[in-house]
Amino acid sequence: MQLRLRSGALAAGCLLAEALGVALFLRGFFPLPVRSLPREEARAEPPAEPAPPGPGVVSNWTKIPPPLFKKVVIVLIDALRDDFVFGSKGKQFMPYTTQVIERGTSHSFIAEAKPPTVTMPRIKALMTGSIPGFIDVVVNLNSPALMNDNLISQAKAAGKRIIFYGDDTWVKLFPKHFVEYDGTTSFFVSDFTEVDDNVTRHLDRVLKREDWDLLILHYLGLDHIGHMTGPNSPLVGPKLREMDNVLKKIHISLLSKEGEASLPSLLVVCGDHGMSETGSHGGSSEGEVHTPLLFISSAFEKRSGPLTQLELVQQTDLTSTLAIGLGLPISRNSVGNVILPVVGGKTMREQLRFLHMNGFQLSTLLQENTPAYEKDLGYEQFKIAEKSHGNWIKLYLEGNNSEILLNLGKKVLKQYLEALKTLSSSLSKQVAQYDMYSMMVGTVIIMEVLLLLLLSVPKALSSRAEFEVPLSPPLFSLLFYLMCLMLCAVHVIVCTSAESLCYFCSMSWLTAVGVMMLISALMCGILSATGKILENSRLPLKNPAVSSSSWSEVDVLILAGTIGHVLSLGASSFIEEEHQTWYFLINTLCLVLCQELCRNHFLLQECDLQLGTIVKQNSDGIGEASECKHIGVPAASDSKLGKAASSAEFVKGSDKWISLASPWIILICCRLLRSLNQTGVQWAHRPDFGHWLTSSEHKPELSILAAISLAMIFVLVQRRCSLVSKIAMALGLLGVYSYRAAIGNVVFPWQHDSKDISKGITEARFVYVFVLGIVFTGTKDLLKSQVISADSSVKSTGLWEVYSGLVLLSALLFRPHNLPVLVFCLLIQTTMTKYIWRPLKFDATQITIMHYWFGQAFFYFQGNSNGIATVDVSAGFVGLESYVEIPAIFLTAFATYAGPLLWAIHLLCYLSSEVSRNSAAVGHGCFCYALMRSIPVAVYIVLVTGLRYHLFIWSVFSPKLLYEGVHVFITATICLFFTAMDQNHSQKVQD
Repeated sequence: MQLRLRSGALAAGCLLAEALGVALFLRGFFPLPVRSLPREEARAEPPAEPAPPGPGVVSNWTKIPPPLFKKVVIVLIDALRDDFVFGSKGKQFMPYTTQVIERGTSHSFIAEAKPPTVTMPRIKALMTGSIPGFIDVVVNLNSPALMNDNLISQAKAAGKRIIFYGDDTWVKLFPKHFVEYDGTTSFFVSDFTEVDDNVTRHLDRVLKREDWDLLILHYLGLDHIGHMTGPNSPLVGPKLREMDNVLKKIHISLLSKEGEASLPSLLVVCGDHGMSETGSHGGSSEGEVHTPLLFISSAFEKRSGPLTQLELVQQTDLTSTLAIGLGLPISRNSVGNVILPVVGGKTMREQLRFLHMNGFQLSTLLQENTPAYEKDLGYEQFKIAEKSHGNWIKLYLEGNNSEILLNLGKKVLKQYLEALKTLSSSLSKQVAQYDMYSMMVGTVIIMEVLLLLLLSVPKALSSRAEFEVPLSPPLFSLLFYLMCLMLCAVHVIVCTSAESLCYFCSMSWLTAVGVMMLISALMCGILSATGKILENSRLPLKNPAVSSSSWSEVDVLILAGTIGHVLSLGASSFIEEEHQTWYFLINTLCLVLCQELCRNHFLLQECDLQLGTIVKQNSDGIGEASECKHIGVPAASDSKLGKAASSAEFVKGSDKWISLASPWIILICCRLLRSLNQTGVQWAHRPDFGHWLTSSEHKPELSILAAISLAMIFVLVQRRCSLVSKIAMALGLLGVYSYRAAIGNVVFPWQHDSKDISKGITEARFVYVFVLGIVFTGTKDLLKSQVISADSSVKSTGLWEVYSGLVLLSALLFRPHNLPVLVFCLLIQTTMTKYIWRPLKFDATQITIMHYWFGQAFFYFQGNSNGIATVDVSAGFVGLESYVEIPAIFLTAFATYAGPLLWAIHLLCYLSSEVSRNSAAVGHGCFCYALMRSIPVAVYIVLVTGLRYHLFIWSVFSPKLLYEGVHVFITATICLFFTAMDQNHSQKVQD
């Protein structure tokens, strides 16, 4: 018994298996935190002071020091960059804060946040002192309760009364911790004012009360302005002035409540992350990782003048400092250091006590995570400092008040600070706890899928486009069962001997055995395919002429480009600037296509009179060559002559010159697109045309460009749509402009001001209606072609209308300055279809790879990069009144991957129209697309595993890994759609 699978079905099945492998690998590479201890254990008693040397001398300081501040107010301003406070914007828009910084009782620092610079991981870092895992980027949209030991839990356990207003991420992370709270959603980025007004409206009432100890305010408006309009928006200044007034109100209120006998209050001003030059965040640029950190209290000495140079501290240092200030134990998983100037006004004994507690906590954490902790430099430094501390205590208890005591105290302080810095650095490097077993299982599946696809190439890209899967050997053979038993035995050994629980081990046995069976089945399939290839290699060739093929320049470029791109993934600089690789490849491809067109044209000129005779004499060879083309290998010179002959009628017309000029037109389009959005890392800071358009003074120019772009989109898309879809498309594009005008991005000619800015909910939903209507019309035609009739024209129309609906959705989600990207995408597709692909008669494999390359290039033309910061989260909330998880994730993913998606669907439209020439074109395209996605993913996963301790693993390699993982899932969905559109279904035959 054998199962004959179409190449498209095989590719879709392989990609689904690969998606499972990628998910397992990602789960192992980005494990959830496992170091947190139970709450009761985390509330252990603090260490006593170091015992002085000698018998009979005992310190009487054994408990947690009392709090330094009566009330603490934390004002967290989302996306507050350091230059917004310490730079020119701060002096202009935050005068009160600037005065307090320069001449008030305050301490100012620049706090460095570790990537990923998104809200939820940064809140975890601020409250636990630990460095969250990179996977927190993924779960940022749905924050589960924080189980790690943290400042909020410690404060609640100590009886502190906590009030919170602001981002509801806090409420999700710390449920039942606040005596009073009012959460606002952080994901509706069109809201600049209400989201902050809902916080400020509570202030007057709360500041008059005495029934709280810790007040936390999280303002979101500045972050939303950044996402929508960028850091240089005219909206930033008024928002900073609003925040300055809030800080002034809080500070004056706290000062008025302080009495001479009571403890002072503390006001902390900070940001969770910064903002890139495009207004987004998530990456590791200076603007994203540097945030201001202000401590304002009457307990500090008054400053005498402006700051000269700000000290750089870690964001995680806030946890330890606030724990000391509130009289709480330091969180067990904290890697932060106490910021000494904040406690510098206390006595030497108290300062040494604070640093000793911090050092003891860090050294304990090091012992729990490092087997050879005693050899660690930080641990050795801490023990030396602890011994010196004991000597100081002995002198102190003996009543020695000489200069020796003071100098020794300063020396011990310095020793402690050096030890804390080294310990913190050692622990920060050990944050990555990889689940190697899950990573290995995922890697095995991915590599097996790639190997199976490579071995299937001759059959899958043949004229029949079928792959024979022998059912009996893989499912019932002794080899299959032996492999399953062996893998299960390995699973048991690993899961029972592992020191820490692996994710794969925590799965149910049924799921684990299913994965083992999949691995075994893939291996048996690989062995079966290898056996058939070896068997066929021993047989004599039926037609040697078919094998004597030569490679064209396009084939050489495709092979060299694919290999070169894959090899470049091993270098961090090439990943940061990957867009340059794709720009180079498509530019080179255009030049090679120009050469092919010139050869085609001049070959016709030379052979015009003799063409008919040559074609007749070589008809057999051409037939064989075309069969060879079906397996993706261009045939010899006869093939090129055949292609020339078949396109003779086309090039004799006036379109000949347009055809010759088309590669140069495409090159010009690509050059213009490169100027629209600077991306990557090295040149991302340079001004581009997109920045110029989005500045407030150029809104009329942006409006004209958006209107022209929408009109061009209609002209390029409507040509193959039905009348109803044409009307829907026109109204939908008008709705897109109305939506952008409603939210203030563009203006109508009759608009003289943009005061009436709204959220554009009605306009966006108006467009969604037409998107769904066009897609529904196309889906109806597809179902009709699949079920009722086999009319290829009905199917082509249906596919094009689905494609048109996605184009309209892209136009709605793209920012106005990016609409030319969509126009050029459609223009290049139209030009290549009419003037390059059809006249040159490329096969499905070559067409697919060209689509894939251009799809990757357009991913970067949109302004995307391999950094999290360039993900436009505002696209996920177009037309939504509140945060709805599934639509928001779908819209954000679609907007991010619109380039590759549109090129993939256009590929399906093109190949479906070529079925009359090659019935297996859709299957060939699906298989080749899956192979092109599998090769870089498999290689990159192996590279990332080897480079998991690289210096740039979190800032460069990990974001790229997330992009690759999401791309695999999207490609699997695309291939399933390809398979559904392939009318030739798999069938069972008896062997």
